[in-house]
Amino acid sequence: MLRQGLALKGFSIEATDGKMGTVSDFLFDEKTWKLRWLVVDAGDWLKDRKLLLHPSAIEKADVPARALLVKLTRDQVEKSPSIAEDEPVSQQMEYRLYGYYGVDPMWGGGYGGYPVAMPATGGNFPTADLADGPPHRGDPHLRSLAEVTGYNIHATDGEMGHLESFLIDDESWDIRYLVVDTRNWWFGRHVLLSPASVQEIVWEEHRMTLNLTCYKIKGSPPWDSANLLDRAYEHMLQAYYGWPARHLPPQHSADLPPPPAHADAG
Repeated sequence: MLRQGLALKGFSIEATDGKMGTVSDFLFDEKTWKLRWLVVDAGDWLKDRKLLLHPSAIEKADVPARALLVKLTRDQVEKSPSIAEDEPVSQQMEYRLYGYYGVDPMWGGGYGGYPVAMPATGGNFPTADLADGPPHRGDPHLRSLAEVTGYNIHATDGEMGHLESFLIDDESWDIRYLVVDTRNWWFGRHVLLSPASVQEIVWEEHRMTLNLTCYKIKGSPPWDSANLLDRAYEHMLQAYYGWPARHLPPQHSADLPPPPAHADAG
């Protein structure tokens, strides 16, 4: 199911033996648009630590209770590799966490990929090749959802809105759509755009540039943020923009025809 990314902020994290904290942010890979880590505020339990949980540990999202149920104990999390609250997340630290929790670093593949099984116990993933170099250098591809929310969105021919939110697949934990508010250009409208349409992100300017024109975006199927997405609407988007068929998960696309071969992407 697709969920508003920042709507999950504040959800409690429920271990098998009690509450561990609340979701404060998500870290995603800017190359694959995959959520790599949940940032958890552990409150008074683990002060001064940045608590990171991998999405593969989530067993269920209980939306009415505003909780994410995870397949971990509090003791497992407490004994995980420690990272200071003000320390950037380095690739070395990520691989230590992968190894400790037994998570395949390629879990779920890249953009448009699907989840694979997570080992039940700790794995042995290599860390030696990441042992050298400055230990506190942050992973350059790891970004915060909170950080990029509000970024200006530019089409190939001008500015057309700002990034309001994300729609996240709670099975594969990839970012399926960007929710763009176009109120300054097209009053009252929101549009959904695939991460595949992002051509460039200029971090220092807080700007995303698309490979689409304003005219193309203005003709997209209308979307009401109060309504849930269904596969018919997603297929309309896929066909209109010419996005690859893998953009829809198998259960949504297996019984649908492919999009037009000559769809205009720009």
